Amino acid sequence: MRKLVVQQWVTVDNIVAEEDGGLGFVTASPFPETVESAFQQRVMELIDTVDTLVLGANTYAQSKDYWPHATEQGEYGKKLNELTKFVASTTLEEAPWGDFPAATVTRDPVTTVRELKEQDGKDIWLWGSLQLMRSLLAAGLVDDVRMLVCPVSRGKGTHLFEDRQDLRLLEATGFETGVTLMRYAIRS
Repeated sequence: MRKLVVQQWVTVDNIVAEEDGGLGFVTASPFPETVESAFQQRVMELIDTVDTLVLGANTYAQSKDYWPHATEQGEYGKKLNELTKFVASTTLEEAPWGDFPAATVTRDPVTTVRELKEQDGKDIWLWGSLQLMRSLLAAGLVDDVRMLVCPVSRGKGTHLFEDRQDLRLLEATGFETGVTLMRYAIRS
């Protein structure tokens, strides 16, 4: 069975969005020349283990004009753009992705992800999309939570988890950028 892997950028005090909804706390980008190869390698390892990207409507809206044209992102951008994509939305009728195949719009992401997990293929990647992540957590569909923890705190903002979650540590890896990859499995 395929796994649903969630990735979120967070602060050390568990903030995933600043008070204005922004991600100004993100202190590293995978592919500028100044980033160490170990961080780049881990980012590429993740994208090589997935073949499907699931996005919420807001994350899709923030991504659709950048990523299909992000040639500076190199191989990472190429692989990301080639993933099969699904966008959870109750209002979108279509979800174009530049010159790449459009994303499929789903009105019922819980059912869609449940069906995707039953199909053959690589893992499924949920990128950002906090509200969608929370609904998939509540449905018991999240297998792996990857937090890219930035070495900053904000004190106020939106927390990753709204309620209690029992997690089992799978990995903790620090990088020269100060970012730490924390991987957790959801305990049932």
